[in-house]
Amino acid sequence: MEGIILKAADNRGLDAGQIRAALERALEGRKDSLKKVLLLPPDFTRAHSGAGDITAMLYEMLKDTCQVDIMPALGTHMPVSDEERIAFFGEGIPKERFIVHNWREDVIKIGEVPGQYIKEISEGLMEDPIDVEVNWRLVKGGYDLIISIGQVVPHEVVGMANYSKNIFVGCGGYSMINKTHMLGAVYGMERIMGRDHSPVRKVFDYAEQHFAKDMPLMYILTVTTHEEGKVLIHGLFIGRERRLFEEAVALSQQKNMQFLDEPLHKVVVYLDPQEFKSTWLGNKAIYRTRMAIADGGELIVLAPGVRQFGEDRGNDLLIRKYGYVGRERVLKLWKEQKDLQENQSVAAHLIHGSSDGRFTITYAPGHLTREEVEGVNFKYMDLEEAYKLYNPEKLKDGFNVLENGERIFYISNPALGLWAYRGRFFSE
Repeated sequence: MEGIILKAADNRGLDAGQIRAALERALEGRKDSLKKVLLLPPDFTRAHSGAGDITAMLYEMLKDTCQVDIMPALGTHMPVSDEERIAFFGEGIPKERFIVHNWREDVIKIGEVPGQYIKEISEGLMEDPIDVEVNWRLVKGGYDLIISIGQVVPHEVVGMANYSKNIFVGCGGYSMINKTHMLGAVYGMERIMGRDHSPVRKVFDYAEQHFAKDMPLMYILTVTTHEEGKVLIHGLFIGRERRLFEEAVALSQQKNMQFLDEPLHKVVVYLDPQEFKSTWLGNKAIYRTRMAIADGGELIVLAPGVRQFGEDRGNDLLIRKYGYVGRERVLKLWKEQKDLQENQSVAAHLIHGSSDGRFTITYAPGHLTREEVEGVNFKYMDLEEAYKLYNPEKLKDGFNVLENGERIFYISNPALGLWAYRGRFFSE
């Protein structure tokens, strides 16, 4: 199949009819031969990807002629709840069609990225080989077609999310998840975010070229924004070739990156309680804004749904143990502490969630105590007090001047973009 590229003619995005027609075109000539299809959408933390509606469309198109299974590409995230499943995918897909990916137990090794290659792409910062592990169903599930669905958007580990990341991390295992997170953190977030050819992306490209060639994969990539409560899909890219991802990257850089002419002294970020229940996810507020915040600046995170640090119990305990103590301190602990060596994605996460002392981070959570928040090295603010000062219902995205004359920059959803001071981004 030739790749399909569909871009919206204006800022209103693609409509459902255009999207459906593109999906039908992608399946043209194949439907009669398909007996078993696996869909790999994201989980509810990517609710603004448009992938929920696309998954529902594909299921409707295929369900009468073949078996269709849906396995959200969870990575290390919590399984999708019934409430999230219905909110994201609608009520048309039976619950029994969904499979839960277990990143610790459901994977098999299909190859290894050599240590010498890791050393080369990391500029000598890391040199351990990385096992390429995927959920066994991708290799031994008997599927005629595997469709990976997701959003291309700036990302702290890989530079730009999705494409083969959905396979090797979203449906991947311990070694790949841990070591690529650490590779990105050691190399430096600010050298990676918003860019295509990062060291971590090179690992995924290597794995795709060497170990995934025989998988019957099709990628469906979206580029979206969220305006006035509605997800707008500005681009749809369907196929297998990397050039489709590159086209999506270029569009996302236009739609999802905001460059500022001055560094920001005070930033307030709101975390939707349905989407953000942990700092593991909520720290997007930190790393998606860190290139925009001035030295000595302040970040306040309004987090009504945050109730824990890690997405699973083991990761949560390690975050509570070590805290967000800065890159240099975490790298020292990583070299000394066996539990961090065995859980490198946590070590990387601790680096991602720190400002390295460059600006202060204050969390106003709905379900964590002052002691818990300060215990991981954040400042604490009572949520109700924070709402009195920074009411999300009254703030607009971008610059706001408050009643007391204070000037702040407000972000209603950090998952949808990357904010950067021009002088910092283009100097990296």
